[in-house]
Amino acid sequence: MTPNRLAFDHTVIAALHLPDPVVQPGLSMAYLEDYVLTNAAVFAKAGIPAVKLQDQTRAAGPASLATVARTAALGRLIRREYPDLALGIIVQAHDAESPIAIAEACGAGFVRLKVYVGAVMSSEGQKSALCVAARAYRQAAGADGVAILADIHDRTSLPIGGVSQPQAAKWAVDMGADGLIITGSDFDDSLARIRALRTAGIKAPVLVGGGVDAGNIGRALAEAAGVVVSTSIMRRDAGPNDPLKWDLDKCRRLMEAAKG
Repeated sequence: MTPNRLAFDHTVIAALHLPDPVVQPGLSMAYLEDYVLTNAAVFAKAGIPAVKLQDQTRAAGPASLATVARTAALGRLIRREYPDLALGIIVQAHDAESPIAIAEACGAGFVRLKVYVGAVMSSEGQKSALCVAARAYRQAAGADGVAILADIHDRTSLPIGGVSQPQAAKWAVDMGADGLIITGSDFDDSLARIRALRTAGIKAPVLVGGGVDAGNIGRALAEAAGVVVSTSIMRRDAGPNDPLKWDLDKCRRLMEAAKG
């Protein structure tokens, strides 16, 4: 199965978050399979072209073997049942290699790495750049078909060292990132940051990483190569054990606005 490449052309990526194992411990693989297929079906029916499968298992070091195996198996399931969806992978563990290995194993076309260049301080402590290890592993694994989306100063952490966002973006492009993700303090801040990157001469595709909804996606796609969206299209009435988390009508309205 060949990777389904991500098109950097006003694309919409739905983030399919797996259940947090701390909040919902002991979920079976059968439940998780039902969970991902139930929600992937919503995205496919709504016409959303890309899905990012997001493991929620936090780890101080690299992703565990269980995380790698589970995420790869679930990704493979999505690719088999919904081959027209472009599929991406992200893991919460600070790990350069596991997301690429998972993507290569399940036929995903892209990965998202939160700390690609520089260093940051997060609620989990200090984290340093993954770019050298990620680029080397992608080459060694023959995974050139897996695109790397690099967050630049993600809002869940604070950059260390006073490096400007345009400078960090230049570093990321130089270190092999295929696309950049910008998530400001709010939606308008994200767009302002993207404009600052363009002013600084950054030509790589840039995606808005948060705060997108049906009311502002047109503005987002006028300035960015794509968006990552999740919260605004979720069900508000879903119970903790309800596998259906995303709302089909909200997803359809989002895509109608995107096309408009």
